[in-house]
Amino acid sequence: MDGKADIPMRSDCPVNFAIEKLCDKWSLVIMRDILFWGKRTYSDLLNRDERIATNILASRLEYLENEGLIVRTPDPNDRRKELFEATERGIDLIPIIVEMVAWSAKHPDWHALEPKGLPGQMRLVRRAVTTKNKYPTIEKFKEKVRNGGYIFEDIVEGN
Repeated sequence: MDGKADIPMRSDCPVNFAIEKLCDKWSLVIMRDILFWGKRTYSDLLNRDERIATNILASRLEYLENEGLIVRTPDPNDRRKELFEATERGIDLIPIIVEMVAWSAKHPDWHALEPKGLPGQMRLVRRAVTTKNKYPTIEKFKEKVRNGGYIFEDIVEGN
């Protein structure tokens, strides 16, 4: 463990609590990959655009598990592998990540990066920016993940 859970909180402010629990460089990226992209294995999570180091990934997965955001279970198809799945506490991060998507998409400096995504993904990003009441969409996302799916599951090349 990285000791992060052992450090006392700076204050009892709920914003500070969330920042201290989630705002290292990798935790939300890993949760995004599990919730949105359906990445379930160590190798799936390792082979992403952000190129996380193996030791950091192992440390972050342990941290997220200890924080109750993910669970680790044996892969029923290959007992040598483990699967990582979001818990209800982890699923509760979906609205936060959706709002981060909306915030990013509103600002020109993100667009300067020339974001690449499938048309269906980009439609979801636009919807996250323009929809005032995101609650029904977020609830659909949460239910999909609760049922073993992931948010971009229905988006395939060309959609």
